[in-house]
Amino acid sequence: MSEWKAFLQEEDAIGVVEIILILVVLVGLVVIFKKQLTSLVNNILSKITKESNNL
Repeated sequence: MSEWKAFLQEEDAIGVVEIILILVVLVGLVVIFKKQLTSLVNNILSKITKESNNL
């Protein structure tokens, strides 16, 4: 158990770097597919609005 704690304490900086890299990739994907994502969200919200008006 103490080996596991030592491993977690030793690798803290690498975890932060990994999280930052994942966020950079996600932001990049959003920037690349911004038009498609905006269209998809608008379509979903309009369908939700139409369905809620039918109730």
